[in-house]
Amino acid sequence: MTLLSAQVSSYMDRSSWIRRMFEAGIELKKQYGEDQVCDFSLGNPDLPPPACVCQGLHEIADEADAPFAFGYMPNFGYPHVREALAGVVSTEQGTPVAATDLVITCGAAGAINAFYRAVLEPGDEILCPSPYFVEYGFYVENHGGVLKTAPARPGTFDLDVDALEAAITDKTAVVLINSPNNPTGVVYPRESLVQLAEMLKRKSAGRRRPIFLLADEPYRFLAFDGTEVPSLLPLYPHTVVVSSFSKNLSLAGARVGYALVNPAMPDKAELVGGIILANRILGFVNAPALAQKLLFKTLGSQVDASIYATRRDAMREVLDAAGYTYPLPRGAFYFFPQAPGGDDVAFVQLLLEERILAVPGKGFGCPGHFRLAFCVGEHVIRRAQAGFKRALEKARSREYAPQARGAAPGPRQRA
Repeated sequence: MTLLSAQVSSYMDRSSWIRRMFEAGIELKKQYGEDQVCDFSLGNPDLPPPACVCQGLHEIADEADAPFAFGYMPNFGYPHVREALAGVVSTEQGTPVAATDLVITCGAAGAINAFYRAVLEPGDEILCPSPYFVEYGFYVENHGGVLKTAPARPGTFDLDVDALEAAITDKTAVVLINSPNNPTGVVYPRESLVQLAEMLKRKSAGRRRPIFLLADEPYRFLAFDGTEVPSLLPLYPHTVVVSSFSKNLSLAGARVGYALVNPAMPDKAELVGGIILANRILGFVNAPALAQKLLFKTLGSQVDASIYATRRDAMREVLDAAGYTYPLPRGAFYFFPQAPGGDDVAFVQLLLEERILAVPGKGFGCPGHFRLAFCVGEHVIRRAQAGFKRALEKARSREYAPQARGAAPGPRQRA
C-alpha cells in the first residue's frame, strides 16, 4: 500500500542531492560536533541581514495593532510595496519599470511556478542550459511541462546558443536561464545574451505564441571583479524576470520575491493578469504580509557583498593549494570544480570521509563535477584545506588502483 502518487513517490526517490547532503551534514555534526564539519552543501546565506531589517521589524511590531495589519491584500501584493519595488528594479535593470509590470510573490520559486501555471499547456517544453538548479525540473512538471536541457560550453559553462537552438522544437514554450548561475558561478556575458535574444527572435517568428525567455536572477547583486550582469529587458521583448530577496537581504525564509514582465512586451497586461491569478489559485494567495512590510522598509539595502568576495578568494586559495580544477566563479557563491577521477558521487563520498559536505554535479544535471557553497565563514573554508587535499590524494590513488575500478559506492546511510 502507498499513500503517495506515483509522481511524488518517484520525486522522493530522486529527491534533491542538496537536501540529501544537508541532512548528511546534520548527522555528521551530531556525531563529531559543529566545529568538526565543513558544510558547503546548502546555499543558505549565513550573513546577518542589514541593520535596517531589525529596525523594520521593530517598526512593524509597533504598527501591529492597526485594523487588518496583516489581512488580505490584492493578490499582486501591497500597492505601495509594488510601487517602491518598481523604482528599485528600474535602477537594477537600467530600464523603466512600472508597478503594473510586477507581481510580488512567495520568493523566486513562487514566481516561477505562477508564471508556468499562467502560460504552460500540457506537454510544453522548457529548455535550459545544464548544469541547472535541480528544482527547475520539479517546477516544470508541477504544471504539465517537460524540462529539456542543452549543455553549456565545457570548461567555462558559458551559454552554448547553438546547442540551445538545436534543442528547440515546436513544443518549446520557454527558455530558462540563471545568471549569475547556480551551481557554476558563471555570469553570462552580454555577447552571449545578445546572440541568445537574436536566436529566440528567429525561432519565434511565425509562431502562434513567441518563446518566452525566463531569467532567474536572485544573485544579480553578487558579481565579482566588476563583472557586468546585463539586463535582458532591452534585448528580448518576451522576457520575464524572477528574483527574490533571499540572498541580498539574507531573508531566505521570509519567502518574498517578484515576477517582472518586460515593459516592452506586447499585450503584457494579459500575462501580468495571468500570473496574478495563478498566484492566487496555486494557494499562495499573496506573498506574506509581514515579509512585504519588511521589504518596503529595507528596499535598496543589501548585505555586505565584499564578505562574499573575500570568501571566494579564500576558497580559491584552498582549492588551488589542494590541486583542483575549476572555472573561477564571477558571481553567486558557488564553486563547481571537476571531480577527481570523474565520478562525482564517489568523490563526494571521499569528502564526507573528511567531514566535508559538497553536492554531486549529478544533482545539477552535470556529472563529473561537484558544487561547493561558500556562504559560510572564512574559518570554515580554511579549515577544510587539509581535508580537500587528502580527498584528492585518495581519489588519485584509487583511480590508478586496479581493485578500485568499477562501480563507485554511494553515500553511506549513516552519513
